[in-house]
Amino acid sequence: MEKKLILLIEDDADIREGVRILLESEGYLVEEAGNGTEGLNMLSQQTGLVILDIMMPGISGIKTCEEIRKRSNVPVLFLTARSLESDKLIGLMAGGDDYLAKPFSYSELLGRVKALLRRYYVYRGKDEKDEGEKEDYIERAGIRISETFNEISVKGKNVDLTDTEYNILLLLMQYPGKIFSAQNLYESVWNEPYFYCCNGTIMVHIRKLRVKIEENPHEPRYIQTVWGKGYRFGCYGE
Repeated sequence: MEKKLILLIEDDADIREGVRILLESEGYLVEEAGNGTEGLNMLSQQTGLVILDIMMPGISGIKTCEEIRKRSNVPVLFLTARSLESDKLIGLMAGGDDYLAKPFSYSELLGRVKALLRRYYVYRGKDEKDEGEKEDYIERAGIRISETFNEISVKGKNVDLTDTEYNILLLLMQYPGKIFSAQNLYESVWNEPYFYCCNGTIMVHIRKLRVKIEENPHEPRYIQTVWGKGYRFGCYGE
């Protein structure tokens, strides 16, 4: 199978070297950039993951992520010295998929990298498939979503979702009307143990998803909150 390409954008040369050696030892291809501008120039269709430092001179990691999202839905893993929940939510609002605070263990970094790449390639069907293989879709209440790769349309109009947003929507549409608690949703989509602090992460992604697919995000028709219980795809009778 073709090696996955990871773009590492980090201004600290020592961190870049350590992360590159780790990832290359696991069989990944790694491209390095020392700042946001350089990283944006290196971003390509072959990039499978971006590891992005938030605190960089020049263009910040937040601004860099916002520019990446204008071009690609590739997953973005933020690295930062900050560990406050508010900083994490800012990164997620900018389009990030996950967040790792420095100092971090290499095993923790590798676990996040593998999880993000697995969702991006396997869940989206980006690995090689047999020619002519039929794709399966779910259609409900004007939303059409592929079950094998990130392709969504709402009332005939294509919608660009991040990998995490796609997996949330797919899960809810696969089980219309079923209420997913925050723990159910997080462990199913992120494939990681749930902690109470994960609620903010879930809320950010739900909010962004509603902005993209709902006619009125403040009165959602599709992604409904069931207070005290969780979330569900509401148009299960249509």
